[in-house]
Amino acid sequence: MSNLKEIETAILSLPSHDFEKLRQWFLNLDYEHWDKQLEIDIADGKLEALAQEAIAEFQAGRCREI
Repeated sequence: MSNLKEIETAILSLPSHDFEKLRQWFLNLDYEHWDKQLEIDIADGKLEALAQEAIAEFQAGRCREI
């Protein structure tokens, strides 16, 4: 399979149990990529402003328990 169209066609022809296994595999892969990117963003300080804003909101009493 060398192009996206061939991959799409192959996926559409999968039996339902194989499709479910592929779907779960792909979701897990996506979550892993998301986690890695989040770790990189945290290490790079990209979320620091959001963290500080959340802390300030909490300290100002503008939060509620969920």
